Amino acid sequence: MFDIRVAFVCFAMAIGSVPVSAQEAQVAFGSVEADPSLPVEVTSETLNVNQENGSAEFVGNVIVIQGEMRLTAERVLVIYNEDRSAIERMEATENVVLVSPPDAAEGDWAEYTIDSGVIRMRGNVLLTQGPSIISGDQMIANLTSGTATMSGRVKTILQQGQN
Repeated sequence: MFDIRVAFVCFAMAIGSVPVSAQEAQVAFGSVEADPSLPVEVTSETLNVNQENGSAEFVGNVIVIQGEMRLTAERVLVIYNEDRSAIERMEATENVVLVSPPDAAEGDWAEYTIDSGVIRMRGNVLLTQGPSIISGDQMIANLTSGTATMSGRVKTILQQGQN
């Protein structure tokens, strides 16, 4: 049976750049599988530590590096596990940029769960993969498997091969 969606994608690829919208798209993300057990390096202008709730807030030009992964934002809140022996997760806000070479994503907010290697980004997410750009409301990237899912009014432009 002939599928109209397959025909549309083939037509779009044949005529060049055509915007395409969907509700969800699965894509590759990054070329190297991340290792969540690697040390996490954080640099910022200011550090505020809260002993009561076991958190640390990095503010101003924050850079988080773990292996090949690099996350930048204006503010990153680090939340430790119950016994405060390890980082449970990080929440980044304001001008969030995630780079896992060769791919890069930006959004309004991100949460990185260290043990699982999963980063959830929300708000005006824009994923750049070489010449391709995909936008959506949310992206969930699994750095250990090198995959991501874009969801919520996903839009991309299919590029015809350049000669």
